[in-house]
Amino acid sequence: MTNKPLKKSKSAFSREGMFNEANPLIFELAKSLRKNMTDAEKVLWGYLKAGLKGLKFRRQHPLGIYIADFYCHKIRLVIEVDGNIHEKDDVKLYDIKRETELKNEGYRVVRFTNDKVLKEIVTVIAEIGLIAENLSKSSK
Repeated sequence: MTNKPLKKSKSAFSREGMFNEANPLIFELAKSLRKNMTDAEKVLWGYLKAGLKGLKFRRQHPLGIYIADFYCHKIRLVIEVDGNIHEKDDVKLYDIKRETELKNEGYRVVRFTNDKVLKEIVTVIAEIGLIAENLSKSSK
């Protein structure tokens, strides 16, 4: 029997893990958001839940102090679906801050309006597929 050193596995809750140090309150909020998805989120989830380009997506996924509408951990892709509230100046500023922080953590953030998801779902899925393909290639 050889004495191989134990390989340390990264915790999903570590800074580099799937949940990026999210706390229990964020998990509770995410659970509530999953139960109360918007129509546009439900439509998009209908396409993403089976996977896309061989990738697994999660909905209302905690990432540190934030919750991503949809998230693919393998390629660190965050997908946001924005309703009319995102047109307000204070919400726009918050979105910019949030997106900047997520990008600084190494995430790629993509945004779609509710309207685009509901009226152009085929285009949205094609765009997500292309982004996912490009991110998959660059992560190899």
